[in-house]
Amino acid sequence: MNHPSIDPGVALNGKTVLVTGAAGFVGSHLSDRLIALGAKVIAVDNLSTGKMENLSGVAAHPNFLFLRADVNRFDEVATIFGKRKIDYVFHYGALAGVKNVIERPLEVFKDIDGIKYLLALSHANGVKKFIFSSSSEAYGEPLVLPEREEGPLNPSARDPYGLTKLVGENLLYHYWKVYGLPTTSLRFFNVYGPRQESSGYGYVVGIFMRKVLSGEPPTIYGDGTQTRDFNYVDDNVEIAIRALLAERANGQTVNVGSGKPVTISELARKIAAAAGRLDLEPAYLPKREIEIRYRCPDTTKMKDLLGYEPQISLEDGLRRTLEWYKSHA
Repeated sequence: MNHPSIDPGVALNGKTVLVTGAAGFVGSHLSDRLIALGAKVIAVDNLSTGKMENLSGVAAHPNFLFLRADVNRFDEVATIFGKRKIDYVFHYGALAGVKNVIERPLEVFKDIDGIKYLLALSHANGVKKFIFSSSSEAYGEPLVLPEREEGPLNPSARDPYGLTKLVGENLLYHYWKVYGLPTTSLRFFNVYGPRQESSGYGYVVGIFMRKVLSGEPPTIYGDGTQTRDFNYVDDNVEIAIRALLAERANGQTVNVGSGKPVTISELARKIAAAAGRLDLEPAYLPKREIEIRYRCPDTTKMKDLLGYEPQISLEDGLRRTLEWYKSHA
């Protein structure tokens, strides 16, 4: 983990960075950080699930430009590249969330078009590096634990989201090997933190917190022994920026997580404890059909290539997130 230090504030100052999905949870935090580092951010979102309020902290900044566009439409993406010289791309735009994936599978597959268009235009216009937000869902139901990037994949034909991410990773690798476009795919495990969607179309931490703060027990699908790995959004953003600046990560797929999975029942109790509501025992419902039982990333590659380990513990991250939900009730 002894790598030459690259100061992101020096490396990114004045550079133009395209962020798709910028009004979403992770994309908005990434946009905040890039602006703080002196980058010029072109934020793109179709606002189908993203929210402009997520970008309120940077919306008025002179280095920030928001464009409402659909990256799955070639003409809209081509217009963005045609008018500006873009140095770096973070492609975070995608339809995500278990409920969305179940209800809108064909829309999920359309995201492959956006990946193709962005890669082609990045190559044609001299983009210096392309970062893709992939997902642990690319593994499918794991055959080996912990899940290692070069290990076996077991994608589920029932999960269009995981299949789409896997196609995206292969497209990135193709553009690196064939065309020399520097790319890195980041397999995000469960990212959580302020601004995460907490409705029924959201994610487990936000959903549990909304329930507990309303005085209701968290609802768990299955017996609660399924495991997930949680990565606080500030750590996730730091890792992504390191991946952007690390030549060692070119052409690579990298797990992004804590390496410390917990059961969903444990998570529910930690959230209840943080809220001072240990009386709210989880309510258990039948397992959902496409639910994966275990998630546990091998984070060796992340540490070796990027020289970084997550700094925010689960307990601290949950506390910070809970305070945000309280102030945004």
